[in-house]
Amino acid sequence: METPTETPPPEANPASAKAQNLALAALIVGAIAIAFSPIFVRLSEVGPTATGFYRTALAVPPLWLWWRLRAPVAERASLPTLGLILLPGLLFAGDLFFWHLAIKYTSVANATLLSNFAPVIVTLGAWLILRERINRLFMLAMAVAICGALMLVGSSFQLGGTNVYGDMLAFATAGFYGLYMIAVAKLRGRHGTQTLMLWSSLVTALALLPATLLMGEGLLPATATGWFTLFGLAWLSHALGQGLIAYALGHLPASFTSLVVLLQPVAAAFFGWLWLGEGLTSLQIGGGLVVLFGIYLARRAQLK
Repeated sequence: METPTETPPPEANPASAKAQNLALAALIVGAIAIAFSPIFVRLSEVGPTATGFYRTALAVPPLWLWWRLRAPVAERASLPTLGLILLPGLLFAGDLFFWHLAIKYTSVANATLLSNFAPVIVTLGAWLILRERINRLFMLAMAVAICGALMLVGSSFQLGGTNVYGDMLAFATAGFYGLYMIAVAKLRGRHGTQTLMLWSSLVTALALLPATLLMGEGLLPATATGWFTLFGLAWLSHALGQGLIAYALGHLPASFTSLVVLLQPVAAAFFGWLWLGEGLTSLQIGGGLVVLFGIYLARRAQLK
């Protein structure tokens, strides 16, 4: 997979080692922030589609403020292009719709692992569309990281049975999220993180609101804790987590970025042990270490 490498796009080539290191730090923090999302979704007092709506709708105010303070004057003065408004937002709406449904209809282990097959899709898209160099070491790194993710969920991962519907939803999530990352990486060459996050979040919310109504889900949480859960999902997992990942996509290859996001299940397992008292088996600990080793190999491949 090394043929189409004539001239990688500007968004895949950082201007300096400092910019790349900063983007890597942002990417790691972003992956950890989105690791909280399965917990928030499980605790949500509204339906899965309504939760997805609030995830982006409640993130719009802080994202607007960030855009207003930080976006270049030229981007504030005119509306983004139609493709910018529609594509990432619609793809992320599909990602959230299927992801939140998957959590409801299959085990967290299955939903987490199957949705994290996005790096395979991103790598193929990055090679074909973004003209990124994909060498053999990176392919090995991706295989190692995915094997580590499988070890991490351990015996909780079971295909078939009553989980088939939810498993298919999780696979669909991987497809939508993979395409979303490719779209953001492509558009980051022309638009800032603030503009992309604001408009894609707004479009996602507008797409999920009618879907929520069609699914017959209630829109109002029953308690203050329910609202706190939704604000946590919107501000921590989406505005912060996805915002940092979108920033990283402007400075790091999309294929590498998608692989580092596999830190999410590692962090989620750690948080479950730390705050929810969920035990970690030796297989799960080993799986987490294998994921980290796969990301290390991917970083080595990127620097070659």
